[in-house]
Amino acid sequence: MNPTLQWMQSRIGQELTDSPSPLSRWLRGTLVRAEEGELAVRFTVREEMTNPMGVLHGGMVGAIIDDVIGVTVFSLHHEFFYTTVNLNIDFLSSARAGSTVTAQARIVRQGRNIIHAECQLLSEEGKLLAKGASNLLVTQVRKPF
Repeated sequence: MNPTLQWMQSRIGQELTDSPSPLSRWLRGTLVRAEEGELAVRFTVREEMTNPMGVLHGGMVGAIIDDVIGVTVFSLHHEFFYTTVNLNIDFLSSARAGSTVTAQARIVRQGRNIIHAECQLLSEEGKLLAKGASNLLVTQVRKPF
Protein backbone atom coordinates (compact mmCIF):
# COMPACT_ATOMS: atom_id res chain seq x y z
CA MET A 1 0.00 0.00 0.00
CA ASN A 2 1.28 3.45 -0.83
CA PRO A 3 2.28 5.70 2.09
CA THR A 4 -0.20 8.46 1.21
CA LEU A 5 -3.09 6.00 1.31
CA GLN A 6 -1.84 4.59 4.62
CA TRP A 7 -1.74 8.13 6.03
CA MET A 8 -5.30 8.75 4.80
CA GLN A 9 -6.63 5.48 6.20
CA SER A 10 -5.11 6.25 9.60
CA ARG A 11 -7.31 9.38 9.67
CA ILE A 12 -10.66 7.78 8.89
CA GLY A 13 -13.25 9.19 11.29
CA GLN A 14 -11.18 12.30 11.92
CA GLU A 15 -11.56 15.88 10.75
CA LEU A 16 -9.02 16.79 8.05
CA THR A 17 -7.26 19.38 10.22
CA ASP A 18 -3.80 18.23 9.13
CA SER A 19 -4.51 18.34 5.40
CA PRO A 20 -1.86 20.09 3.29
CA SER A 21 -4.76 22.04 1.68
CA PRO A 22 -5.84 25.21 3.49
CA LEU A 23 -9.26 24.88 1.82
CA SER A 24 -9.67 21.33 3.16
CA ARG A 25 -8.83 22.56 6.65
CA TRP A 26 -11.41 25.39 6.36
CA LEU A 27 -14.11 23.06 5.03
CA ARG A 28 -13.50 20.80 8.09
CA GLY A 29 -14.58 17.56 6.47
CA THR A 30 -14.33 14.21 8.22
CA LEU A 31 -12.74 11.39 6.26
CA VAL A 32 -15.21 8.51 5.98
CA ARG A 33 -13.52 6.15 3.51
CA ALA A 34 -10.16 6.06 1.72
CA GLU A 35 -9.15 3.58 -0.95
CA GLU A 36 -6.74 4.06 -3.82
CA GLY A 37 -8.70 6.17 -6.28
CA GLU A 38 -11.85 6.41 -4.11
CA LEU A 39 -12.66 8.67 -1.20
CA ALA A 40 -15.62 9.78 0.92
CA VAL A 41 -15.64 12.88 3.12
CA ARG A 42 -18.52 14.09 5.33
CA PHE A 43 -19.18 17.82 5.94
CA THR A 44 -21.47 19.76 8.23
CA VAL A 45 -23.07 22.67 6.40
CA ARG A 46 -22.09 25.71 8.47
CA GLU A 47 -23.89 29.06 8.23
CA GLU A 48 -20.88 30.69 6.53
CA MET A 49 -21.24 28.09 3.75
CA THR A 50 -24.81 29.10 2.88
CA ASN A 51 -26.49 31.58 0.56
CA PRO A 52 -29.18 34.11 1.65
CA MET A 53 -31.82 31.34 1.51
CA GLY A 54 -29.93 29.36 4.18
CA VAL A 55 -28.90 26.52 1.87
CA LEU A 56 -25.46 25.33 0.85
CA HIS A 57 -24.07 27.89 -1.60
CA GLY A 58 -23.36 26.63 -5.12
CA GLY A 59 -19.79 27.91 -4.85
CA MET A 60 -19.33 25.80 -1.71
CA VAL A 61 -20.71 22.75 -3.53
CA GLY A 62 -18.10 23.38 -6.22
CA ALA A 63 -15.35 23.85 -3.63
CA ILE A 64 -16.29 20.62 -1.83
CA ILE A 65 -16.45 18.60 -5.05
CA ASP A 66 -13.19 20.05 -6.40
CA ASP A 67 -11.38 19.58 -3.09
CA VAL A 68 -12.53 15.99 -2.54
CA ILE A 69 -11.57 15.10 -6.12
CA GLY A 70 -8.15 16.63 -5.44
CA VAL A 71 -7.70 14.62 -2.25
CA THR A 72 -8.76 11.50 -4.18
CA VAL A 73 -5.96 12.18 -6.69
CA PHE A 74 -3.57 12.35 -3.71
CA SER A 75 -4.59 8.78 -2.82
CA LEU A 76 -2.84 7.64 -6.01
CA HIS A 77 0.52 8.79 -4.56
CA HIS A 78 1.90 10.47 -7.68
CA GLU A 79 5.17 12.37 -7.53
CA PHE A 80 3.75 15.64 -8.90
CA PHE A 81 0.76 17.86 -8.10
CA TYR A 82 -2.25 17.87 -10.42
CA THR A 83 -4.38 20.91 -11.19
CA THR A 84 -8.03 21.13 -12.19
CA VAL A 85 -8.53 22.13 -15.83
CA ASN A 86 -12.32 21.89 -15.82
CA LEU A 87 -15.11 21.19 -13.37
CA ASN A 88 -18.67 20.46 -14.47
CA ILE A 89 -21.37 20.36 -11.82
CA ASP A 90 -25.06 19.49 -11.92
CA PHE A 91 -26.95 20.97 -8.97
CA LEU A 92 -29.89 18.68 -8.21
CA SER A 93 -31.12 19.52 -4.71
CA SER A 94 -30.17 21.58 -1.65
CA ALA A 95 -28.91 21.16 1.90
CA ARG A 96 -29.74 23.50 4.79
CA ALA A 97 -27.38 24.91 7.38
CA GLY A 98 -26.78 22.35 10.14
CA SER A 99 -27.25 19.35 7.87
CA THR A 100 -24.58 16.84 6.95
CA VAL A 101 -23.49 16.04 3.39
CA THR A 102 -21.05 13.44 2.08
CA ALA A 103 -18.88 13.79 -1.00
CA GLN A 104 -17.92 10.51 -2.67
CA ALA A 105 -15.26 10.76 -5.37
CA ARG A 106 -13.59 8.23 -7.62
CA ILE A 107 -10.96 8.26 -10.32
CA VAL A 108 -12.52 7.16 -13.60
CA ARG A 109 -9.44 7.18 -15.82
CA GLN A 110 -5.73 7.86 -15.44
CA GLY A 111 -3.69 8.82 -18.45
CA ARG A 112 -0.06 9.88 -18.53
CA ASN A 113 -0.95 13.56 -18.16
CA ILE A 114 -4.66 13.80 -17.39
CA ILE A 115 -6.84 12.19 -14.74
CA HIS A 116 -10.63 12.14 -15.07
CA ALA A 117 -12.64 11.96 -11.84
CA GLU A 118 -16.26 12.11 -10.70
CA CYS A 119 -17.86 13.10 -7.41
CA GLN A 120 -21.35 12.87 -5.94
CA LEU A 121 -22.60 15.01 -3.07
CA LEU A 122 -25.23 13.19 -0.99
CA SER A 123 -27.55 14.23 1.84
CA GLU A 124 -27.70 12.39 5.17
CA GLU A 125 -30.57 10.36 3.72
CA GLY A 126 -28.58 9.44 0.62
CA LYS A 127 -30.36 11.88 -1.70
CA LEU A 128 -28.20 13.07 -4.62
CA LEU A 129 -27.64 16.82 -4.15
CA ALA A 130 -25.04 17.41 -6.86
CA LYS A 131 -22.70 15.53 -9.14
CA GLY A 132 -19.50 16.73 -10.70
CA ALA A 133 -16.83 15.64 -13.14
CA SER A 134 -13.34 17.02 -13.56
CA ASN A 135 -10.19 16.62 -15.58
CA LEU A 136 -6.91 17.27 -13.81
CA LEU A 137 -3.58 17.90 -15.49
CA VAL A 138 -0.21 16.84 -14.12
CA THR A 139 2.06 19.79 -13.26
CA GLN A 140 5.81 19.94 -12.98
CA VAL A 141 5.58 20.85 -9.28
CA ARG A 142 6.86 18.00 -7.10
CA LYS A 143 4.96 17.19 -3.94
CA PRO A 144 7.13 17.77 -0.86
CA PHE A 145 5.69 14.71 0.89
